[in-house]
Amino acid sequence: MTVQEKYALWLEKAVADPDVAAELKAISGDDAKIEDAFYRDLAFGTGGLRGVIGAGTNRMNVYTVAKASQGLADYVVKHFPEEERSIAVSYDSRIKSDLFARVASDVFVANGIKVHLYPQLMPTPCLSFAVRHLHCAAGIMVTASHNPSKYNGYKVYGADGCQITTEAAEIILNEIQKLDLFNDVKRCSFDEALASGKISMIGEDVYSAFVEAVKGQSMLDDKTPVNKDVAIVYSPLNGTGLKPVLRTLKETGYTNITVVKEQELPDGNFPTCPYPNPEIQEAMALGMDYAKRCNADLLLATDPDCDRVGIAVKDKNGEYVLLTGNETGMLLLDYICARRTAMGRMPEDPMMVKTIVTIDMAERIAAHYGVRTVNVLTGFKFIGEQIGMLEKKGAEDSYIFGFEESYGYLSGSYVRDKDAVDGAFLICEMFAYYATQGVSLLDKLAELYAVYGYTLNTLHSYEFEGSSGFEKMQGIMRSFREGVEEFGGLKVEKCLDYDLGLDGLPKSDVLKYLLEDNCSVVVRPSGTEPKLKAYISVCAPSLEEARKVEEKITASLAGYFA
Repeated sequence: MTVQEKYALWLEKAVADPDVAAELKAISGDDAKIEDAFYRDLAFGTGGLRGVIGAGTNRMNVYTVAKASQGLADYVVKHFPEEERSIAVSYDSRIKSDLFARVASDVFVANGIKVHLYPQLMPTPCLSFAVRHLHCAAGIMVTASHNPSKYNGYKVYGADGCQITTEAAEIILNEIQKLDLFNDVKRCSFDEALASGKISMIGEDVYSAFVEAVKGQSMLDDKTPVNKDVAIVYSPLNGTGLKPVLRTLKETGYTNITVVKEQELPDGNFPTCPYPNPEIQEAMALGMDYAKRCNADLLLATDPDCDRVGIAVKDKNGEYVLLTGNETGMLLLDYICARRTAMGRMPEDPMMVKTIVTIDMAERIAAHYGVRTVNVLTGFKFIGEQIGMLEKKGAEDSYIFGFEESYGYLSGSYVRDKDAVDGAFLICEMFAYYATQGVSLLDKLAELYAVYGYTLNTLHSYEFEGSSGFEKMQGIMRSFREGVEEFGGLKVEKCLDYDLGLDGLPKSDVLKYLLEDNCSVVVRPSGTEPKLKAYISVCAPSLEEARKVEEKITASLAGYFA
């Protein structure tokens, strides 16, 4: 079927949602917009769905959500006995998230699957927790995580609480591809399903159990004096983090907390942070203004689905410094290892898990404490899988920490995805613990660099929108695979192509170039956005020298993305 034929079919059939119908009429005669909306089906992979909200097969709307839900329902029916067929559903503050959650629930119930739905928006880690706590066959989280407001998405979780495996995603995709969007999707009445008990609201007991599990990650004991009156500014970036983060902190004694008012309440338009990602300075700017006005000791911000957390701390000049995900992760790793050792709580075979693009210095910190490191592909689900593998051996207590450079952390096995509630809680605890001793996080970070050597890690993203951008990204990856001899004057000593399935890991479109002088470059397409990402790691005696090397590598890379 051609793009224009698909468009004509949607004009005729997609009339139930007035927003979609209006947009279809509005793009009439605009071939470029029609092409972009219909040139492909919205990609379904290990991250589920993610795309721009709007009309068309390449958009997030009630029809594409319903079709994906039917495919997931068919998978559950084929792979789980009737008594085990239930799916947990949660959603964030994004535009149409609540509607998409209801649509998915309708489809599941129409296929004989019981639905456990959170009665209000809840973070991604709460969904992962509910899947395991309620013994569900699967779970979905309606979110586009940290993307701009025009996006929404649909993360799919397996019975283990992890985002689905590559194998499961392929099976579900095959089920989805069998379906006719307008004829093969089963639906029922949400209100009738709710009244009959086929959709049940997840109770306060499940939410409270999650909060208690987070509080159980504390690395403090009764013998350790800690001043918890440190001044904290917190922003949920108009997302889901407000209630669980504040509840956890307040129940554990942190009461001197100021919330960024403009970013306090859920708002899918993200009016003060168009790109609601705590990785970038623009999203943290308002929180930093608050921190200065309040003379706060620490700034925290969580992304809309509250699985990522970013921080800023005050330096000796009273200025606020944003820490990278790698820096915060290394600080947490060292804190957890040191406290476990001090309290005699280090397991017999302790394990830390990180992704291949996360800072290698973390391995040296772990080794210092006798902790082994497992490296996995990019994506926190691979960290969750490692916890699951330990659990099957009855050794889940061996897992002490996992993190990725993109601001995702998890210190326990109670969920199988990154958890910014846990991250925020442990960051506040770590900060207060060191502050009581007169040590700042910047002091501690400098100490780590002095012991383990300075390492600079940076991330550069290159956007490629639309069908032409998709083709260009593929061409760029092909050109990298044709061979690269150097970056920024540093010779490539080895190229690791993970598309070949290296180190027992699943195949993935990732290239890692090992350069001389212990430097490296990783290139990969984003799994959730129309971007190519380049991760640069530089080892040098000082920050200044590292920056010079990094700038040369960045300039060299730019030619490939032009």
